[in-house]
Parts: sequence; C-alpha cells; structure tokens
Amino acid sequence: MAFSVAIPVAAMAAEGNPAAGKARAEAAGCFACHGVDGVATADGLATDKNDPNLAAQPDLYLQFQLVFFRKGVRKNEVMNAMAQQLSDDDLRNVSAYFASLPPPNPPAPPDAAPQDTELGSKVAQAIHCTNCHGDHFEGVDNIARLAGQREDYVYEALRDFKSGARTSTGAAGMAEVVYPLGDLEMKALAHYVSGLR
Repeated sequence: MAFSVAIPVAAMAAEGNPAAGKARAEAAGCFACHGVDGVATADGLATDKNDPNLAAQPDLYLQFQLVFFRKGVRKNEVMNAMAQQLSDDDLRNVSAYFASLPPPNPPAPPDAAPQDTELGSKVAQAIHCTNCHGDHFEGVDNIARLAGQREDYVYEALRDFKSGARTSTGAAGMAEVVYPLGDLEMKALAHYVSGLR
C-alpha cells in the first residue's frame, strides 16, 4: 500500500499559493474546525476526537495528510469527504496557507501536571522523538509538528497508532515507536509536547 500512495504524494509535493489556499480553506469549511489562524476552535467537528492545530505544520506533512484522506488511507468520514473535493492545486494551496501561519503560542499557564511534564520529557528522550519530529518538535518535511499541538489530540493519536486504528504515514512506524508505552506514558508525552513553544 505504501508504494501505491507514494507516487501520487510525490507528485503533490510542490509549492502552493497561501493566499489562494486561504480562500479555498474558507470555502471548504476548514476554519470551522481548525480556525482561520490554524488553531483549532472546536471539538468533535472534523473527528470524533479533538481537532488538531494546523498552524505551522510542515507544508509537505499537510500535503501528505490531505492526499491520505483523499485516497482513504487515513480514515475520517468528514475529512475523507472534504479532501475528495480538493484538486491537486487546492491541496498544495491549502497546505501552503496553514504552513505559512505562525505556530500556536498562547500564554503558558502554570503547569498543572509538572510530574507529567517530567515523565513526558523522559519518554520523548527514550523513544527518540526528536529524530523525526525535529530538535524542538517543530516538524520536519513530512513529519508532524508536535510543539503546541492540542494535548488531547496527541494523546488520542498515540492511542490510535498503538491500537492500529491509525496507520503511520511518516518516515517511522509509529505503531512500533509507541508499542512499549502504557497509557500513563502516552498521556505524559502528550502533556509534555503540548506545552512546548
């Protein structure tokens, strides 16, 4: 399956137009869930989980995910239907728009769970998250930005990777990476990366 997906995705990896992408994202209804500034505004609209922040995600990562939704490799009823309506140029432009936005940077509240932050940092080091996600979890190429991502979204994604409900679409097999983690470690890891700026 990876080979059949790789060819169209490689063809998608081209520079888009952020201004055109903003207009197309608005018309497609992206802002209702992911916000005009790329910071998710609502829970449960695009998925049965919390919607992710898209601001400052790597352009190539966003292109890949939209192609995977369009091809049905990544499953989500709403996103599969929305991606079907996007042309290749639309995918490039929408991805370029969200990638061009500044990362989420809300004021850092006091850490409500410093023990989770400490454990999450240790887990991230143990499973070498920065090897793929970047030294500051900023995302690299077709690998997602985790810094500042919604904690509940990251936790659910980790659980889905571990259970096989979501298949890995990046350079590393996420199922294998998270397999040794228990629920406590996954929650702590999600807490840790969500607090990074």
